[in-house]
Amino acid sequence: MYQDKVVLCGASAYEKLFYLNPDFENLPKDVKDRLKIICVFFTEKVGGRLMLEFDEEGTLLFNVSANEGDPAFDEIGSALEIKKIRNEEQELWESLELYFKVFFLGLDPEAEA
Repeated sequence: MYQDKVVLCGASAYEKLFYLNPDFENLPKDVKDRLKIICVFFTEKVGGRLMLEFDEEGTLLFNVSANEGDPAFDEIGSALEIKKIRNEEQELWESLELYFKVFFLGLDPEAEA
């Protein structure tokens, strides 16, 4: 079992980069492309950094951070944007959680139903 969070992917407005954990390279190309679009768009819109992480139970978490005193970072906008993304992409998030639980945590997918 995983004891800590596992990063799925992330983006940074500061470094202008997107990161996909190599452990998830087997995801379908369209899923990886969608994750990149979501993360990069988020950081371009509100600033800071966005990391998508799985906790030890397989729940996908949105971790937002910014450099201290960054006037370009929109903290309120980031919370609203996460809420919007969670709603619009709910099926994607549920699928990724199931993928992580099955292939990384070794849980039975039938038990998830």
